[in-house]
Amino acid sequence: MDTTGSRRTWTDAQLAEAVASSPSWRAVARALGLKNSSTGAIRRHATRLGLDTSHFTGQRRWTDQQLREAVAGASCWADVIADLGVVDNGAERVRIKGHAVRLGLDCAHLKSPQAKEAPVDVFNEPVRPEMLRYSATALAMAWFTLRGCSVALPIEPQAYDLLVTTSGGIQRVQVKSCATPSKRGYWHVGIGRRPYTLDKTAGKLPYDPDSIDLFFIVLGDGSIYVVPSAVLAGRTSISAASYAPYRVGDASSLMQDGAPGGAGAPQGVSAYAREFLGFRGFDPQAFAFDVYPRGEAV
Repeated sequence: MDTTGSRRTWTDAQLAEAVASSPSWRAVARALGLKNSSTGAIRRHATRLGLDTSHFTGQRRWTDQQLREAVAGASCWADVIADLGVVDNGAERVRIKGHAVRLGLDCAHLKSPQAKEAPVDVFNEPVRPEMLRYSATALAMAWFTLRGCSVALPIEPQAYDLLVTTSGGIQRVQVKSCATPSKRGYWHVGIGRRPYTLDKTAGKLPYDPDSIDLFFIVLGDGSIYVVPSAVLAGRTSISAASYAPYRVGDASSLMQDGAPGGAGAPQGVSAYAREFLGFRGFDPQAFAFDVYPRGEAV
């Protein structure tokens, strides 16, 4: 009997016998005539002796070995749960999955019976031009962020959509878009605002040039313009063709359904944008945000 240096009332042999015949640590304590609070000391001695406790189930009705066998022979979690003879509910399923993970079991082959094979085309939805108005702000955020500018969204309502930190300070940016050209092929962009106090039928008013610093304009063909508010002061609509010097990029591949587009030469960042945003030290050809029709980017 090994009781050296301890006040135990049971031997190592008795502990080994109790562990082998019990389903839990509490059951081991009861077999040794101890209180449930003694399980900590029992575990330490069981570890010292290297006793096998894989058959312990605690409040479970299945053992680790039963779970291993169920996982190995099943094709889905429903089969595993059925093999273990438990009710298939959310809580029990999570418990079984968690125990399998703790045991390090390979569960990659377990799939839901309703699971379908992934399609060859992961995502092939067509472009919807009417959604440009909702995505234009995200495009603006990406454009400025790629140039090292910090971008923040203001608390509404404000006259501007973005706050952009540039080398020249914080710029208030209003984002506008035009999804489709006119019948004659012109891109007419509305840059006015409708006061919050008026209904949707009210005419639009020009922005106060003291309220915003830049207009970020994206067209349905992917053209991107950055125009200072002073240039557009007092206007509620413009023709994009009249502001070619402020065209700073091309994201046309985002507007297509995966088919190659035209072979037009992409433009780099305009001289205005480099000057205004502090890009004097950068090579415009190496720093342009142009997405080519074939998916290449500079």
